[in-house]
Amino acid sequence: MAIKYQLNKTSLNELEKHLKTRVKALPTLKNKESALRMEVKRAKEQAETLVKEMEQKMKAYNYMSGLWNEFSSGLIAVRDVELETVKVAGVRVPVLKNVFFDVQPYDLFRNPLWLADGVQILKDMAQIGIESEFYLEKMRLLDHTRKKTTQKVNLYEKVQIPGYQQAILKIKRYMEDEENLSKAGQKIVKKRQQEEVAA
Repeated sequence: MAIKYQLNKTSLNELEKHLKTRVKALPTLKNKESALRMEVKRAKEQAETLVKEMEQKMKAYNYMSGLWNEFSSGLIAVRDVELETVKVAGVRVPVLKNVFFDVQPYDLFRNPLWLADGVQILKDMAQIGIESEFYLEKMRLLDHTRKKTTQKVNLYEKVQIPGYQQAILKIKRYMEDEENLSKAGQKIVKKRQQEEVAA
């Protein structure tokens, strides 16, 4: 990215102001990046833990797989999911507060004894599955923002700050050269005037 500037004092002041802003913002951006990196890692670990927990529960109830054929598929359904939005390192992410289920009424005397336990098992497994999806979404949102922040850190650190420093240096050198030429010109004029007076 080429920084546009003119070889004058106004442009120099403008560039110094931009440089100061970026140098001041860089540590904050780096802290945000590291905080986002930690939150992404935490969300990923939590999602993986929930997926493992789901797999363990599936294995634990594997011996009951034949009984699930007697289970009515419309007996239980997720009615609603209560969400809350919180800020994590400056990023709004959804957090699961509660899952509400609709359980159709069933006759305890006509259905198998394990049906009530089956409903609870399905509620628990649905809760875990939904919660793991929320952590995956949180991880995705935070990782997207982390990548953007990393790009900005790299832009400031590797492109803009060195570019502004180089442009400022060029302007200062140009202004010094102009001043030196001006002084040299004044000396020549003064010397000629002295020679004319002396002659």
